[in-house]
Amino acid sequence: MAMHRQTDSRALSRDNFLFACELMQREAAIVIGEGKEYLVETRLGPLAERNSYPSVNAFLDYLRFSGPNMMPMHREVIDALTINETLFFRDFHPFEALRSTVIPSFLAARPDGRLRIWSAACSTGQETYSLAILFEEHFPDIAANVQIIGTDLCTTVLRRARTGLFQQLEVNRGLPAHFLVKFFAQQEDGWQIREQIRRRVEFRELNLAKSWPSIGSFDLILIRNVMIYFDLPTRKKILDQARALLAPGGLLLLGGAETPFMVAEGYAAVSVGRTTFYKSISYV
Repeated sequence: MAMHRQTDSRALSRDNFLFACELMQREAAIVIGEGKEYLVETRLGPLAERNSYPSVNAFLDYLRFSGPNMMPMHREVIDALTINETLFFRDFHPFEALRSTVIPSFLAARPDGRLRIWSAACSTGQETYSLAILFEEHFPDIAANVQIIGTDLCTTVLRRARTGLFQQLEVNRGLPAHFLVKFFAQQEDGWQIREQIRRRVEFRELNLAKSWPSIGSFDLILIRNVMIYFDLPTRKKILDQARALLAPGGLLLLGGAETPFMVAEGYAAVSVGRTTFYKSISYV
């Protein structure tokens, strides 16, 4: 067994904090600001313990001096430090805008319902499954023709998303009670979304900050509440690439506090009630 190099086991050193920040910046373009040592220690604590290190400080110190042979462990660090906050039907109003206006407008142009939707940075899948439930509940005749893809850079959360298994606290957050009864089955260890919904979605690994694989064009792209963690050049790169993937008439949905304006060119706002979508000005 390799000897674990250890420095100060009592507190996170400056060098180790900067190492974690630089790793996240380089591999995921996620910025961890000054004064977030507590976040690094809290999120990496379980990982350090699982690998038999006496502290996060000792764990990161060992990684810093271990070189390329520890790259798989670097990936686990990135997964642990990635913010994976999500919930069903988050903010509600965007889903109501989709139900009342956006999806009917898509179907008016494409009555066969062959739509493609991408939920980026999907975490454990609540947003992706919310979209599938929306179609199953309100547009059942075309639900099977809609391709819904969820992506995330974190393999751990993707494995969870594919199971469709959620804890009581997770289904309590944003999910209407009648949807829980209709679309979930209670299990010994939580609630599992029914097979009819799970087969409507597909989960893939994709790092928004890196070069994207060929994934085709989309009628709707959701990149919600994630841009705030990236630096400005990365935001521009993501928005430029997303615009290139919008099908004619396609729409981009960001988080309520996010906008492409002053970051990337080529977008126009489309307001639907309290929700703002964005379309390429190529199709204005």
